[in-house]
Amino acid sequence: MALHPITEAIRIRTEQTQEMEHSSPLFLTSSFCFDNSEDMRAAFADETDDNIYSRFSNPNVKEFTDRVCVLEGAEAGFATASGMSAVFASFMTFLKKGDHLVSCNSIFGSTHTVITKYLPKYGIDYTYVPANSPEQWERAIRPDTKMIYLETPTNPGLDIIDLEFAGRLSRKHKLILNVDNCFATPVNQKPIQYGADLVLHSATKWMDGQGRVLGGVIVGKQELIREIYLFCRSTGPSLSPFNAWVLSRSLETLDVRMERHASNALYIAQRLENHPKLSWLKYPYLASHPQHSLALRQMKNGGGIFCFELKGGLQSGRKFLDHLNLLSVTANLGDTRSIASHPASTTHAKLTEEERAAVNITPGLIRISAGLEFRDDILNDILQALEKC
Repeated sequence: MALHPITEAIRIRTEQTQEMEHSSPLFLTSSFCFDNSEDMRAAFADETDDNIYSRFSNPNVKEFTDRVCVLEGAEAGFATASGMSAVFASFMTFLKKGDHLVSCNSIFGSTHTVITKYLPKYGIDYTYVPANSPEQWERAIRPDTKMIYLETPTNPGLDIIDLEFAGRLSRKHKLILNVDNCFATPVNQKPIQYGADLVLHSATKWMDGQGRVLGGVIVGKQELIREIYLFCRSTGPSLSPFNAWVLSRSLETLDVRMERHASNALYIAQRLENHPKLSWLKYPYLASHPQHSLALRQMKNGGGIFCFELKGGLQSGRKFLDHLNLLSVTANLGDTRSIASHPASTTHAKLTEEERAAVNITPGLIRISAGLEFRDDILNDILQALEKC
């Protein structure tokens, strides 16, 4: 009998040892032994899948990756030390001097830095396109274009990109479609169903869910993941066994956690939407969101993030953060604890003022990651801080 992906992901585990443990053990080892020289030779020749060295593979890392593959509906995957190492590996494995990347212009600040500062050093060109202007996406494609990269929902503006459109476009031009699915998570959105070739995550966020460990993961087509594995095996952005063990445990509760995160976010967003101190508020499952119908079509729920613009701009943004009592002010999201951040001065500070304006990162923009606390406690803390702006 076929199992639901959530059930399968929970039950996947490393092979039970002679101790008959119920929960997978932690394999804190840098290397693995062989019975004889022939077995070792065969492993190094890639004739077997035997573990060699934890920079290459590790039972805990495999368990975590296998679980993500099931949740995303992917053929294979590779886990990395952080979300940004996953982003960088997905670029550098497939792009070379003379190649061209098309990316949505609303992306995470560190990804923007990689694309605009570091890819050009390797002779890789790029074109940014607005998240919701399909006609500009196709016009941006050139003969030397090799990849389309996007986030949906975008960080921090929560634009929703039509994955079905992106899948058709990439297939038409024979391009690799590379999707950052971090904000939605694989229990809320599955880009591979729409034609994505690669899907990546900062596992540090919702997958961990408690602000404990760093991690990244890339899943997708077998032949593409094989190339990523070879790149990472040589360059070394490996996920530690301990972090992988923690992340595997966290995946067992991802679905139920995301239901609570999303219900809290929607409840709070509905009650803040017309607040007199706000110019606007965005949440994918609000009817007022510009791509609300699209969000309903490709997302199971609206996720745990909402954002709003304070009428008082930069100074009001600072006052708001300074007067929060419950919400954490930190450079993270996807935690059990609610978090408030000010993207213009933190995660997207490296963008120029013009670049921030192009993706609607305004001086008074506040991003809220709704945690698992009682929803009225989160709401009341936001309300009292707004009154002091």
